[in-house]
Amino acid sequence: MKNIASAFVKAQKAFAPALKSSVNPHFRSKYVALDGCIEAVLDALNNNGIALMQPTHLDDTGVTVETLFIHESGETMSGGKLHVPAAKNDPQGYGSALTYARRYSLMAACGIAPEDDDGNAASRKREEFDVGKSISVIQSAGSLESLNLYWKAEVGKFDPKSSEYKLLKNAAAEHKASLQEVAA
Repeated sequence: MKNIASAFVKAQKAFAPALKSSVNPHFRSKYVALDGCIEAVLDALNNNGIALMQPTHLDDTGVTVETLFIHESGETMSGGKLHVPAAKNDPQGYGSALTYARRYSLMAACGIAPEDDDGNAASRKREEFDVGKSISVIQSAGSLESLNLYWKAEVGKFDPKSSEYKLLKNAAAEHKASLQEVAA
């Protein structure tokens, strides 16, 4: 691991920020797409003799991806395996799970985060968050996956001890239950 470890440290110093250049029209928010994550690290990895692979592993309920780094010396380093359940048991469900798994696995293995991931959220004023709008978005989520994405992206900006957070949590729990009933 001597060669790949040294090369990976050099590469990581040159990683670019993962830019939020894609837009989720449902939530009207920006996010980092898979290509943005790859673009943030691939040149630095390759310039240091490291190839990136993301093999998949057999999985009955979704997708399991491993982010693997291969050094020109033949040494390899794994970022571990990440399982993402498929929201639907169809090609679109598995394709979506694969994209999420590859993106999150790559970000975790490389130690990168979306630009201003928490910085802007932490500096926003409380009054910028519209609880009614957030509840409407939660109730309009068409799948558990989109509900979870919204929860992670937006609801986490509310103080968990606040009454607003409790309202949002209850709305999410109710809508999650209704989505699970429809899926069953």
